[in-house]
Amino acid sequence: MPMTEQATGAHHPQPRARNGGSPAASAPHLTGAQSLIRSLEEVGADTVFGLPGGCILPAYDPLMDSTRVRHILVRHEQGAGHAATGYAQATGKVGVCMVTSGPGATNLVTPIADAAMDSVPMVAITGQVASGAIGTDAFQEADICGITMPITKHNFLVTRAEDIAHTIAEAFHIASTGRPGPVLVDIAKDALQSKTAFSWPPVMDLPGYRPVTKPHAKQIREAAKLITQAKRPVLYVGGGVMKAGATAELKVLAELTGAPVTTTLMALGSFPDSHPQHVGMPGMHGSVTAVTALQKSDLIVALGARFDDRVTGKLDSFAPYAKIVHADIDPAEIGKNRAADVPIVGDAREVIADLVQAVQAEHTEGNTGDYTAWWKDLNRWRETYPLGYDLPEDGSLSPQQVIQRIGELAPPDTIFAAGVGQHQMWASHFIQYEQPATWLNSGGAGTMGYAVPAAMGAKAGMPDRTVWAIDGDGCFQMTNQELTTCALNNIPVKVAIINNGALGMVRQWQTLFYNQRYSNTVLHSGTDTDGNAAKGTRVPDFVKLSEAMGCYAIRCEDPADLDKVIAEANAVNDRPVVVDFIVHEDAMVWPMVAAGTSNDEVMAARGVRPDFGDNEDD
Repeated sequence: MPMTEQATGAHHPQPRARNGGSPAASAPHLTGAQSLIRSLEEVGADTVFGLPGGCILPAYDPLMDSTRVRHILVRHEQGAGHAATGYAQATGKVGVCMVTSGPGATNLVTPIADAAMDSVPMVAITGQVASGAIGTDAFQEADICGITMPITKHNFLVTRAEDIAHTIAEAFHIASTGRPGPVLVDIAKDALQSKTAFSWPPVMDLPGYRPVTKPHAKQIREAAKLITQAKRPVLYVGGGVMKAGATAELKVLAELTGAPVTTTLMALGSFPDSHPQHVGMPGMHGSVTAVTALQKSDLIVALGARFDDRVTGKLDSFAPYAKIVHADIDPAEIGKNRAADVPIVGDAREVIADLVQAVQAEHTEGNTGDYTAWWKDLNRWRETYPLGYDLPEDGSLSPQQVIQRIGELAPPDTIFAAGVGQHQMWASHFIQYEQPATWLNSGGAGTMGYAVPAAMGAKAGMPDRTVWAIDGDGCFQMTNQELTTCALNNIPVKVAIINNGALGMVRQWQTLFYNQRYSNTVLHSGTDTDGNAAKGTRVPDFVKLSEAMGCYAIRCEDPADLDKVIAEANAVNDRPVVVDFIVHEDAMVWPMVAAGTSNDEVMAARGVRPDFGDNEDD
């Protein structure tokens, strides 16, 4: 089956006469399981997150003898998948997880889908029932290749020991090249138990898989002309710039052009938040300036971004005056949601480097953009509608203030991993991201339960860096068992639970759109007559729960104690730390564009519609 850059079906390795050439007489004869572990060593996998079971068990025996691969035993397979993602996002390397067949494999579906949406390089290795039993509904059998076909970049079913080495090599190559993504390798138990000759490197056979990385020169020149001719350009930067390691080139291009830069949720840190040309994050909960800049721009230069619905709002009203330059390594993304005037297929690093040269050539010919009036508008919006929040009138903790102070008191190179919901948006707003790969989150899938295992993976991959997980009390209850994994494996992450006693973002929507009818969003067991969390109810008690899992745990309820508690958490580095921040339940995320509405309807705060005047609409 030929393979393209897009997701494809299961690939069944075909019989071949060689594996890395003719098996020499000196080639060692190993079991398939030993071949698997040797292959992982050779491709540079130093950390595997996993949980053993019957069909993958043969692989765990030689894994015990490996001195080059560290295995971290998770408490749930979903944790293994998110940890592999966090590891990959923090290190830039391929994340690896390994689980058994049936329910072990299906528990990976959520993190695989999450990795696919956010283009994370990950290899998931699953055990499968013996090849002769496939299709018989054998014990713990699941067609994981069929199940994950829509959410993997590619997947393999391996039924012969001699195919394991080259399949692992191919899986890592596919996962890490082109548009990165998850690759699944499903290995039958008898393939792991059989003997085979092992030699490295193997011959890879990937017909049709040739990602385009070098952009077309004509398209680059056309984009550079549009940039210098535009009056209101915006550089719309997505996660692809981070994946390509193109942040240095981006800074050069931005400063060369003088255009404003907006970085998506997946791209925070790819351009310094503090840079004067940075106008914030776009989208449903983006800054007013970023949202409005895109709406009123006459040219959008999209770099490794995909015009997803959270950024565009109602698509047919998005950026009505703008021409589009769209650069992406995945040709399927170009024109998918918004037609491109100048489509550019290529690696973001090469695209931006070539754009720099092309813009310089335009400048040499005397063609420079004049964005004076544009920056006058942008700066007025920035000054009029800055990000901010009000402190609760009752003197309780503000969640925004908690997150802001964690960011301000953390070491400069701290990595932050967020769950999904209000706390995720506040963390994107009120922590300054100055470096790439310091912000990890589930952007496309919006996976609750992501933060704790992703932080664990990041800390395992970057042990010398401080790692804070900013989590909600809802998200935390989905995957907090991985704190046990952290405690037992010397992975001292720090977790801030932004505890408002509710599913906060859902509650916010109920407040705004459902007449404050809080149906099934209160997380505490006790409620008052209005459906709000009853005072003093703590089920579970996160401090006791965290202590039971081997963590250092603190609770903070008084704003006067905030800095002291954060400093106490930062000082503990010999075990995981969990801080239960009891925050006001009515805090909301602003700005906001309601789902399905135009970005022109952005609200700066509840009841506050920005007034841009009439002069920007000409």
